[in-house]
Amino acid sequence: MARTQKQSSREERPTDNEGKQGGRGAASAVQSVDRAVSVLEILARHGEAGVTDIADELDVHKSTAFRLLGVLENRGLVAQAKDRGKYYLGAGVLRLAGAAAVRLDVSQEGVPVCRELADELGETVNIAVLDDDAAVNIMQARGTASVTAQNWLGRRTPLHATSSGKVLLAHLPPTLREGLLARPLHRFTERTVTAASMLRGELDTVVQQGYAITVEELEIGLAATASPVRAHDGKVIASLSVSGPVYRLSPERLPEVAKRTEAAAAELSRRMGYGF
Repeated sequence: MARTQKQSSREERPTDNEGKQGGRGAASAVQSVDRAVSVLEILARHGEAGVTDIADELDVHKSTAFRLLGVLENRGLVAQAKDRGKYYLGAGVLRLAGAAAVRLDVSQEGVPVCRELADELGETVNIAVLDDDAAVNIMQARGTASVTAQNWLGRRTPLHATSSGKVLLAHLPPTLREGLLARPLHRFTERTVTAASMLRGELDTVVQQGYAITVEELEIGLAATASPVRAHDGKVIASLSVSGPVYRLSPERLPEVAKRTEAAAAELSRRMGYGF
C-alpha cells in the first residue's frame, strides 16, 4: 500500500517538460543532468539494475528513469542485457575513463622527464594535450633560468600559434585537421601564421622532422619547440615543449634545444609503452 501511494505521488508530480518558464527550464535541465549522473553511479555501485530499481533509488517515476536510460543508452554510456532487462555501464564510459586515464598517466609519467629537461636546459617545460580546438597544458616544470616565467599550467593555447599546438595539429587525422584549419586563424603577432595553405606546409615539416619550432608567433619575445608524445599504439597523445625568451632560445640554440626536447618526448613515449 505504501508503495502504491509513493508511485501515485510520483505520477502527480509535473513532468520535466511542464512549467518551463524563466529559470524553470534551466533548473529542469540541471536536474536531468544530475539524475543521469546518478544513474551512472547506481550502475557503477550495483553492476546492473532494472528500471524499477533505478526509479526507486532516484525516487522518480519509472517513465522518467526509462527516459534517462534511453538517452544514456543512445550515447553508449549504458547498455541493456536483453535477456534480463537489466542495464549496466556501456563502452562509452570506458572510452571517457580511458581518455582521462591517459591524461593522468602522461602527466604523472612526465614529471621526472620534464624536471630533468628543465634542470638541464634551465627553461620551462610543459606537457600539453588536445582539448577540442586548443592545446591545454597539464604539467609544467621550471628551470633555473625561468624563475620569473609565466605560469602555463592549465592554460589553453591556440593550435596554430604554438609549438605544442602545431605538433598536436600535425598528427591529427586528416579530416579533423582540415576541419580545424577551415576555421579563422587568429593573428596574435606579425609572425603568426594565419594562412591555412602555409600552415599545412609547416605541419608536414613537423611530422617529417619530429618537432615544431615557433618564434614570437603567440607572444613577442617568446620562442618554443615541441615534440610528440606517443601511446603504446603509436598514437600521439600529447606534446612536450620547451619555451623561453628569444634572447636565450636564439636561432643558434633552438635547433639543439629542439633535438633535446625530441629525445625527452621519446623517453616519455617509452614510459607510456611505445616501442615495446
